[in-house]
Amino acid sequence: MSLRELEKIWMNGKLVDWKDANIHILSHVIHYGSSFFEGIRCYNTEQGSAVFCLPQHLKRLRESGKIYRMDIPYSNGEISDAIFNLIKVNKLDECYIRPIVYRGYGDVSINPLTNPVETTIAVWEWGKYLGKDAIEKGVDVCVSSWHRAAPNTFPTHAKAAGNYLNSQLAKMEAITNGYAEAIMLDYRGFISEASGANIFFVKDNIVYTPPTSSAILVGVTRNVVIELARDLGYRVREMDLVREFAYTADEAFFTGTAAELTPIRSVDKIKVGTGERGEVTKRIQDKFFDIIHTGNDEGRGWMTFIDRKQPIGAK
Repeated sequence: MSLRELEKIWMNGKLVDWKDANIHILSHVIHYGSSFFEGIRCYNTEQGSAVFCLPQHLKRLRESGKIYRMDIPYSNGEISDAIFNLIKVNKLDECYIRPIVYRGYGDVSINPLTNPVETTIAVWEWGKYLGKDAIEKGVDVCVSSWHRAAPNTFPTHAKAAGNYLNSQLAKMEAITNGYAEAIMLDYRGFISEASGANIFFVKDNIVYTPPTSSAILVGVTRNVVIELARDLGYRVREMDLVREFAYTADEAFFTGTAAELTPIRSVDKIKVGTGERGEVTKRIQDKFFDIIHTGNDEGRGWMTFIDRKQPIGAK
């Protein structure tokens, strides 16, 4: 995905020109990966532009900061207003939203505590993460040779930038070997997640997903899909899943802000079920996409609409 330059990026409370949104080369984040972020989507629904699961994403953003002893210097209300303002000033109906909090310029030692905590928000146009046909036809994936971190090493419940070095290794391995994505195992050898998405399986009409103890990022979309599956009458089990479960499942799919809800048609060149999108996957997909297309979340608080009548902020 290549970025198309837009008008503005929000940095530390001010809108700056896209080309001027820079940080110092000696900023702590560049040398030690000391940042955390969120990936959020704004959808152009039938009722207008709406940000999907904004409160849930901002809650996780703040929790990531707490783990790394980084207090975000802006309230959730200020960050929300900045997101809405940024979408409007860049004249977007739908987009991907990236708030990132990082340690800036000050001290280039491992100790990060004396460095300023800075906040930036960017938005850009982004289509289907794994390709426009993937939502219907599914993707071919492999089990990576790279594992997720063990507990008490890197906290995987924090959406920290440094964690994604591990994801990059798995993603590059998959792409190099002709696959769209990789499934990663946890430190015990159980299924964890993809390089940038959570994973679900369907077997005998029961929906399975790895538990939060399997070194996964607790996905916002993952939580939405669990709720939708249960609403549709499916039993959802969060449990340890051995590698071969991926080969013998009837259906499988990824979830995530970027991936949305993408079927998996094969793992290690072994067909999942019939090798096509399964009925359970489709039913959950239909419910998910109906919400983001119509904007009707049935009172769940998942859709935050942008007030286009409110003037663009001065900053």
